[in-house]
Amino acid sequence: MGKNYIDIENDRGETLRYRKHANGRGLIANGAKVHPSAIVDAGSYVEPRAQIAAGARIGRGVWIEPDAIIGPNVEIAPHAHIGAGASIGAGAKIGVRCFVGAGARVASESLIGDDESIPDGERVATDRRGLRLAA
Repeated sequence: MGKNYIDIENDRGETLRYRKHANGRGLIANGAKVHPSAIVDAGSYVEPRAQIAAGARIGRGVWIEPDAIIGPNVEIAPHAHIGAGASIGAGAKIGVRCFVGAGARVASESLIGDDESIPDGERVATDRRGLRLAA
């Protein structure tokens, strides 16, 4: 049986150890917390101190940076990037190739369409059609 982890050197010369998540085989860094019922597809990275709640679905090639929080039943489509310290509320859907900046907040049940970019620190709430709601 092969090993269930991989060591990767970051751009600062530090070696980080990632384990393969049982549901999807995505790579989870030491110090990240991923609920066993979450699915993290292969090719995705969850960095240290990130948290992924029950029922979340993380698509192929997604990068979740340190300290990000992904709520229950969130769906993140392939190749999205969730910035450091960002928070995605319960039931939100993040589209293909979306970028959610550092410290940004996406409200529960929001829909962020494909190729959208949310700047660092911005707070976003949408209806289920993706239309922005007044703050």
